Amino acid sequence: MQQRPLGPFQVSAIGLGCMSLSHAYGQPPPAEQGERLLLAALDAGVTLLDTAALYGFGANETLVGRVLKPHRNRFTLASKGGLAGVRTDEGMKRVIDGRPEAIRRNCEESLGRLQSDVIDLYYLHRWDKKVPVEESVGAMADLVRAGKVRTLGLSEVSAATLRKAHAVHPITAVQNEYSLWTRNPEIAMLDACRELGATFVAFSPVARGYLCDALHDVTTLDAKDIRRHMPRFAPANYAANLRLLPAYRDLAREAGCTPAQLALAWLLHKAPHIIPIPGTTRVDHMQENLGAADVKLDAGLVRRLEALINQDTVTGDRYSEQSNREVDAEVF
Repeated sequence: MQQRPLGPFQVSAIGLGCMSLSHAYGQPPPAEQGERLLLAALDAGVTLLDTAALYGFGANETLVGRVLKPHRNRFTLASKGGLAGVRTDEGMKRVIDGRPEAIRRNCEESLGRLQSDVIDLYYLHRWDKKVPVEESVGAMADLVRAGKVRTLGLSEVSAATLRKAHAVHPITAVQNEYSLWTRNPEIAMLDACRELGATFVAFSPVARGYLCDALHDVTTLDAKDIRRHMPRFAPANYAANLRLLPAYRDLAREAGCTPAQLALAWLLHKAPHIIPIPGTTRVDHMQENLGAADVKLDAGLVRRLEALINQDTVTGDRYSEQSNREVDAEVF
């Protein structure tokens, strides 16, 4: 597997987002299936694994920790705090809390679930807009000094917020959504990361399954699938977006790869400081994704690809109004 720099680490050019093993896309797969996927990813050369306190309200970190503790020296471990589950009378509720005491608590709990003495890359999962980002990052910097985390990252932030955070402590990575149909990082974040020496980690790089050309009927999604609340996956909007796929399939055939591989190869071709972290629950899909590292795209095909699927040709916003209020990333 090709390598790319991530702060002081050299990691696989394509990482693994672990969220879908425990969270977000309906009923999670059986634990045994998640175990097989994690171990197969290591064997295939994946050396960046990404989880968070939020995913499954701790279940994802618990799975990663239990399965991969014997292999801890084989991969770079990324997790996130500042957005976690809190138990209420109605059950578990997701809460954004960037106060120093919450970040310290999140980290300690994550270390326990991950069965690790240290987290290699620790992200602020969401900037709590009630707390100056400098204050949250200051608490995270204390975790670095205490030896509990090695490097720091931010998720779903703007270039301006990155610069404020970076002035407090060097930021190794920013993790924002980036794919052909979510081009927001091109406004300012990619350039800011390049300037500051931060890696850009692209989550949802295959557009939550859309660019895999496998989801054609959104009415079949599980009742608890988060895509049911995303405007782009609303039936009318998604029907409009499906009309882009035949030409997209043609471009994948021209490139000699699958649709999913084309989406990932495009990201790898955009800049050397980009690392996509596709998620999946299936070993064959994980192996297919990794094949994107070997796909070569010429400049003409890239131009046609970008003209076909972009912020102007896609129908619907990426998030609901409430979710948009929770994030800080630039918008067109």
